[in-house]
Amino acid sequence: MSKYKLFLLRHGEGNWNKENRFCSWVDQKLSEDGVKEAQDCGRLLKEQGYKFDLVFTSILSRSIQTAWLVLEAMGQEWVPVVKSWRLNERHYGSLIGLNRAEMALQHGEEKVKLWRRSYDITPPPIDESHPYFLEIYNDRRYNTCDVSKENLPRAESLKEVLDRLLPYWESTVVPEIRKGRTVLISAHGNSCRALLKHLEGISDADIASVTLPTGIPVLLELDENLKPVKPRQLLGDQAKIQAAIKKVEDQGKAKPST
Repeated sequence: MSKYKLFLLRHGEGNWNKENRFCSWVDQKLSEDGVKEAQDCGRLLKEQGYKFDLVFTSILSRSIQTAWLVLEAMGQEWVPVVKSWRLNERHYGSLIGLNRAEMALQHGEEKVKLWRRSYDITPPPIDESHPYFLEIYNDRRYNTCDVSKENLPRAESLKEVLDRLLPYWESTVVPEIRKGRTVLISAHGNSCRALLKHLEGISDADIASVTLPTGIPVLLELDENLKPVKPRQLLGDQAKIQAAIKKVEDQGKAKPST
């Protein structure tokens, strides 16, 4: 029997999502379409009668902006928003800023799929020669983390995302859910996928085929042990959701030259 409701949300489309680039820890605002996705998500949740008690986000702007827009559309701007780097997107290392389709042409679609979707393969790490290294590591938001900047990731597999996310989930999010609070986690494709893997017991192999489109809320109904009592529900127009999933899956495919 369902005791708790948990909502996961991959942020609305960012500008680099639109350009099909690995965004990762580079801070980007939402695109115009991403703003609309977040607003539409909030309106849908309001129409379906959901009310949040607490929202968790990463410390990346696209995650926070999505949460704000959702709450505004729901008329729930007062709901507290708690931010942590542990909900950040996966750190893609030296791949940050690169175009996925161009990489598929260069390295092959299977290699890019491994980098994007495998569970335990870490991409090459970022170093100080990378054009976005200083932009990331000189950003003062990372002074607020519970680890030193020197110990922050330089690249991550999905497994490593889960490793840094789980302590925060257990210590900070779970106690709120157990109090009976309805929680929204407005985060990123990979931090949400990592949490789904943990909650649903998805195998290392099967997590590669789990795709979350931007701006689509995911409802999880959990029992008293925080185990799902039914399959996750992606809320909204199912035909549009399937089209959005295909769009995400196609990002890593090489585009034919014209």
